[in-house]
Amino acid sequence: MYTFKPYLILIVLSFALQAQEKSLNIEGLVLDDNNLSIPYAAVSITSKYLGTSTNEDGHFYLELSKNNRLDTLEVSSIGFVTYKIVVKDFMALKEKVIILNEDVVSLDEVNIMNPKQYVNLAFKNLKDNTVSTVHELKILNRFFAVEDDIAKFYVEHYVKVKDVGPRGGKEVRKLGVEEGRQSVDFRSYKNANIGRIYPINFMTKIDPLRRGININDYDWSKIGDTSYDGEAIVIIRGKINNRKRQPYLDPILFIGIDSYKVYKTTNASNTVVYIYKKNDDGKLYLSYHNHYTRRFMDLTEEHQKILKTTKQQIKLSKRNEVVVLGIETDKKKIDVGFTDVYRMKMEEIKVKYNAEFWENFNLPPPTEYYKKSIKELEVSYGIDIQTQFEYANKDN
Repeated sequence: MYTFKPYLILIVLSFALQAQEKSLNIEGLVLDDNNLSIPYAAVSITSKYLGTSTNEDGHFYLELSKNNRLDTLEVSSIGFVTYKIVVKDFMALKEKVIILNEDVVSLDEVNIMNPKQYVNLAFKNLKDNTVSTVHELKILNRFFAVEDDIAKFYVEHYVKVKDVGPRGGKEVRKLGVEEGRQSVDFRSYKNANIGRIYPINFMTKIDPLRRGININDYDWSKIGDTSYDGEAIVIIRGKINNRKRQPYLDPILFIGIDSYKVYKTTNASNTVVYIYKKNDDGKLYLSYHNHYTRRFMDLTEEHQKILKTTKQQIKLSKRNEVVVLGIETDKKKIDVGFTDVYRMKMEEIKVKYNAEFWENFNLPPPTEYYKKSIKELEVSYGIDIQTQFEYANKDN
């Protein structure tokens, strides 16, 4: 007969309590001095390579441990004075709201160089200004496939990427998908509005810092100024000389006037965004990225009947979001090798669904776009998203 041993339960409870004591999850809201939310602000403990970004609505979650209570939390965003507070002091705040003060900059046109010179110097100093040694990025990758502005499919992966920054070129092949889940697929066009390669690899391919820019092909002009972490920034747009390319692709670079660091890049239509933040040594690495693409496809009579519409075309779009949750620079702790992930579609990657992981994972706060899209997925067949995750991933 089995003899009950209460000390076993005590040991289990002891371990559980220790785990709870070590965990410290903080959340908050970042606003400007007009009480408007600040999207994509970097929230981090730079000395420990821990961090996240605020979402589109200014909210953030950050998973720490009790060992971080005396560390300094830094919140930074282009155009604002960097805010610093000790973690335990932030936890003591009655309202977890951080107000960033605007850093007003007005650069004298006489005292700045020709915009093209800043672009040249930015690329010349790119290796020195970024984390260019071997490192591992811990990334949350979210992908929505959308038809006529209604979300029809969602995939979410937790990924580790081995990289050397922009000097590594426009393709990363060392990608490891650690965890994943997806919704039920409600798309009418299964292959038309999802990338042909893994989104993170696509992200690097279209990154102007990684693929490079033929600087002489553009007319460069200053379109504004701002600041980041005490350094004045000049905002420069390049207009393509060759009209074979569409002007919405014209790059916009946010360049520090003293360091020539590129703190942010986007395009004229603001459909592709890259935001960078500093590590403890002042070198930059990717903090946040999103891109949005769309196309129109002619509808066949068969699809018109299926969709119950008389429209001649359907708008197919996709939105991908990358949130960098941390960076590992100790080579001994980096274990990502070559895989086939980089050339696969997200939906093709089979990852064993671990519901417990996602229940305990420190997900970014849901944005209005995320909530809207998830609701659309739930309405499509009247199935809540958690049930969809369980059903769609049961064979993984």
